[in-house]
Amino acid sequence: MVSEAGLPPLNGLRAFAAAGRHLSFRAAAEDLGVTQGAVAQQVRGLEEALGLRLFLREPRGLAFTEAGRAYHAAVTRAFAQLLEATGALRATPSRVTISVTPTFASKWLIPRLGELGEAHPDIDLRITATDRVLSFHGDGIDLAVRQGRPPFGASLRANLLFAQEVVAVCAPGLVAGESLPLDAAGTARRTLLHDTHDLWPAFAEVAFGRPVAPARGLRLNQTSLTLDAALAGQGIALASRFLVARDLAAGRLVCPLDAVLDGGHGFHLLAPRQGASEAAARVRGWLLAMAERA
Repeated sequence: MVSEAGLPPLNGLRAFAAAGRHLSFRAAAEDLGVTQGAVAQQVRGLEEALGLRLFLREPRGLAFTEAGRAYHAAVTRAFAQLLEATGALRATPSRVTISVTPTFASKWLIPRLGELGEAHPDIDLRITATDRVLSFHGDGIDLAVRQGRPPFGASLRANLLFAQEVVAVCAPGLVAGESLPLDAAGTARRTLLHDTHDLWPAFAEVAFGRPVAPARGLRLNQTSLTLDAALAGQGIALASRFLVARDLAAGRLVCPLDAVLDGGHGFHLLAPRQGASEAAARVRGWLLAMAERA
């Protein structure tokens, strides 16, 4: 019988489509990987469900009835549309949008995107680099990395990625021939690179127990820019240790001072407690695993 949805059995439609392509139950059975008898039975069931003949069974094979020919053309188009829609769906990657600070994006996330692509090649990651507080729902954000102290809101799940362990860094050439760590006088002879966090007064207090009056200072509006300036040999910058770990390991930067400042504003991974997609959950798991390895 025709189903409640008004459609005949799907197996019968598949058998009919294959048999109509070849005008042969035997060839249709080879296409579908079933027996010839199964194809014939499914086509008979379809004809009974529709209440009409679709094929004429002749000694040399099958022939369409007038109704069968028209119906086969429609069924073939329907299966083609299903195949096209399914192929398009499978070809479209899962999209995940993550909002991060510009420094986190350039100094930690972007250098590791190749590993994410290898682990999850089906995910289309969109990165929004901004210090502004965005709305998960209103701005279409799936995940966010923000610096601060919890709580971040009852509707959000927060995981600490990295504590804010602030260290001083500079290019090796800036302190070539010097005995490290630098003392207060040696530090004051260098340009100190400042960002909007303005951590040098607190860092100098930890390092020397008193302020440092450098001969020159340079102020930039992002930590990523102070690190670029440090790499270029322009002065000494302050940054969370995890942001400069690769440059330190590669010898592009060195720590001219031994002090470490606990800034108290760690980097947290934020995600909505409800409504997260499966792809966003996978990216979240990858970020947590990468942070644990660092």
